[in-house]
Parts: sequence; structure tokens; C-alpha cells
Amino acid sequence: MRIIVAATPAVAIPTLNALLASEHEIVSVITRPDAPSGRGRSLQATEVADWAERNKVIVHKPIDKESLRKLVRDIDLVVTIGYGALIPLDILQIPKFGFINLHFSLLPKWRGAAPVQRSIEAGDSVTGVTVFALDAGMDTGPIYQQVEIAIPADISADQLFQLLADLGVEPVLKTLEQISNGHKPIAQSDSGATRALKLTREEGRIDWGKSAIDILRKINAFNSNPGAWSTFRGETIKLNRVLLSEKNLGAGSIEVIDKSIYVGTATVALEIIEVTPAGKTKMAATAWANGVRISPTDVLV
Repeated sequence: MRIIVAATPAVAIPTLNALLASEHEIVSVITRPDAPSGRGRSLQATEVADWAERNKVIVHKPIDKESLRKLVRDIDLVVTIGYGALIPLDILQIPKFGFINLHFSLLPKWRGAAPVQRSIEAGDSVTGVTVFALDAGMDTGPIYQQVEIAIPADISADQLFQLLADLGVEPVLKTLEQISNGHKPIAQSDSGATRALKLTREEGRIDWGKSAIDILRKINAFNSNPGAWSTFRGETIKLNRVLLSEKNLGAGSIEVIDKSIYVGTATVALEIIEVTPAGKTKMAATAWANGVRISPTDVLV
């Protein structure tokens, strides 16, 4: 088949590599326009655009729906992976076999922008990938393939994204085979549907009055973007990695015990492993603590 891949983040790259090596033809890649990034706010291409350049695949960065409409003409199928923009139904119907999407949850659970993060935050024991046909709804289309896996203990969103990116390769290839053979997808049920709303920075603020397990899940879910954070001496600090402990401290209280750093919650204390202080790069919590010289009155709020 003549295929276009519409994608933006690096999680699309395992599938792009597989499609490039397959019998199918990647006619081009569609990705989001270059966007300001870093402290200098210089324009930066998406990771998918960089992949296309390295592999000599034509890349398009449409700025409006009319441009997108023209690009998908005379195409058999469009595969979308985290493209980052809603596509109108009239455009979805242009390619011979429409559009399919690789989604990182077991639909209908966690429909929306942040399924990986929300599954970790909720404490789900399983997740997976779904390949489905796009329709006018938000992740409501009929399903071709699903693969389920257990969520490893203490995994961050970044790590789970990579795991699911690799897991999604085979279901996408099987879906292409199904489409080529005339196989029809199965209608998706609305029973058990949940929404995976986009994460906000303010939502990442940690409430130390909650249980250690709830805070641990939030930190893992929000790592690395937008990050779970608190304030220390009036400045923001991101908590990148923590571990459950058996120690007990007051909520938000920080203490150095046997050269390890602990913070109290409503239940047991958490051992802080890695942080990102304001204006600095990520570092070991012990290095941060040595630099700021934690006192008995210090707290995270």
C-alpha cells in the first residue's frame, strides 16, 4: 500500500522503521510545524521530521487543513501516531482505506491526549495498545488490533511510552495485512470508557497531605513532562524519582537519614532519588541536598 504517516513524537519511530522496511511504501511523512524550543526559543523540528530527513523520506509540515487535504489525495492509507491535531471527517474519508491510529491504551479506556500518564496516575495494573480506524469522535473508531501488557512496577511515563512504542509495531503491521485482505474492524464499545485529559503544569503540583502511593504515582505519571513539582524555600523543584520507604515524617517535612533524603506524606515517607531544581538540570537528590544544606525546619510545600 501507498502510505503516509502523520506523527510528531519519538514514540512513532519504531513503527516508522518497521514500515520503511516493509513491503509498503511510505510516500511521505506529515508532522507538526517547527516550534520554539529551549531557552533561546529557536525553532526546532519534530523528532519525526528529523527521522524523515535522516531516512530520505519526504516530510510535510502543513499549517492548515486545506494543505493536509491536498497531501492525502491518491493515498491508500494514513497511519497516525501522536500527530497532535484533530482531523475533520471529510479529510479522514479521502484516502482509499481512510486513517488508522496507534493509541497507547486499551480503548475505550483512556480516550484522549494523555492515556499513558493517566493510566499510571490511576494505578492501573494493565495497559496496552490499540490500532483503530479514525472517525469523527475522540478515539471512538472501530478496532483492528489490541495487545495488552502488565504495567511494570514503579515505571515512569517516559519509560512506559517507549515500551508501548515498541509493542505497537506488530499490531500496526497486522492491521495493514487485515486491511489488504478486506478485513473489517470491530465496532468499539462505549462501556467502560474514560477520558485521558491533557496534563497541565498546575496539576503537577504535589499535595504532601496525600498518601505516599498517590504521590508516587503522580510523580511517575508526570515524569518528564510537564513534571511533578513542589516548592522549596520559595523556588520550584521538580521531583523526578522517588521510592516508598518505611519511615514516617510529617507531611512535606524533609530529613536526611543515613545520607538519603526523605519527605513526609500522609502515610509513609518517600525517599527522594532525583530532582530538578529551578534553573538547573536534573541531579541526584543527595547532591541537591548537599548544596542547599537542608535544615530541620525545611519543608516542601
